[in-house]
Amino acid sequence: MVHAEWWENRIIRQKEIDASIAAKAEFEYLYDRPYEDKSKVRVAGPFTVESLSPHRVLGVDENDELIDRVAEPGATYGDPKQTFAQMILDNLKVAGVQQAHKEDKISFTALTPWPGRLVCAEGRYLEGDKEKRAAIFIGPEFGTVQRADLVEATKEAGDADFDVLIACAFNYEARTTDFTKLGRLSVLKARMNADLHMSEDLKNTGKGNLFVIFGEPDIDITPVKGGQFQIKVNGVDVFDPSTGEVRSDGADGIACWFVDTDYNEESFFVRHAYFLGANDPYSALKTTLKAEINEEAWATLKSDTSRPFPKPRSGRIAVKVINHLGDEVMKVFKVS
Repeated sequence: MVHAEWWENRIIRQKEIDASIAAKAEFEYLYDRPYEDKSKVRVAGPFTVESLSPHRVLGVDENDELIDRVAEPGATYGDPKQTFAQMILDNLKVAGVQQAHKEDKISFTALTPWPGRLVCAEGRYLEGDKEKRAAIFIGPEFGTVQRADLVEATKEAGDADFDVLIACAFNYEARTTDFTKLGRLSVLKARMNADLHMSEDLKNTGKGNLFVIFGEPDIDITPVKGGQFQIKVNGVDVFDPSTGEVRSDGADGIACWFVDTDYNEESFFVRHAYFLGANDPYSALKTTLKAEINEEAWATLKSDTSRPFPKPRSGRIAVKVINHLGDEVMKVFKVS
């Protein structure tokens, strides 16, 4: 009886303590409420790893003929039943494929689904006065196109006697930059604008640079004193649809370029940065940093020639070039 009475008083006392803590003590739920530390710089956000899934788009009418669904009246961009590939084809037909210069735009006269494994559509456009057939390859909605994917798509396009392969993707693996041709078939890599992720909010007007072909950088690597190397960027090589040839564009089309002088084939680390922007870079920099800038020091960064750097331990360097539209391309070079 004494023990039972003691236990009952203990429970009452504990309840009083708990009530006092709840009434006066400070507390905070910590889950889903991280502390903000402005002294730290976040360099990466949440990410997912996606595999490439080929998109098949096939429409056949009662006569077993392919249907051009993107040309049908009433087809809307924001259709909830519309697949990712159909949405891309909708915009591709209206916007075409933009290059460094507006006059180099590839405009399709027809765009129809194609029953391929990787090639999902056939596009027709004019090269001068001659009509050409382009095989359209669409990369994953979330993910990166690998070199092996382009090789397989190019083989498939070659077997179907296409004139060119146009790949459309949000991201490309670094090793795809030097894959521009397989046999007679040219490969054009169009980078898709991230706005295409907003399928319900984006209007299909064709005015935006939704599909941009930005050629590979034209680079000279020169040995210098002390066993070091130096890079000079001459511009970028772009495809001219009026002639069907690749021509070199000058450094004026480059906004900035970066060098990873010891590329590990996994991640690009900016070790050199140079800015060739047409506008005054210092005024924008002052506004961004809210500080005075040493123009003499920054003038060394406005150059088409890099500072000397030692031979990379990995045997490879990577150069990333960005144009005035914000499109970027990266290419890997062996240095021995």
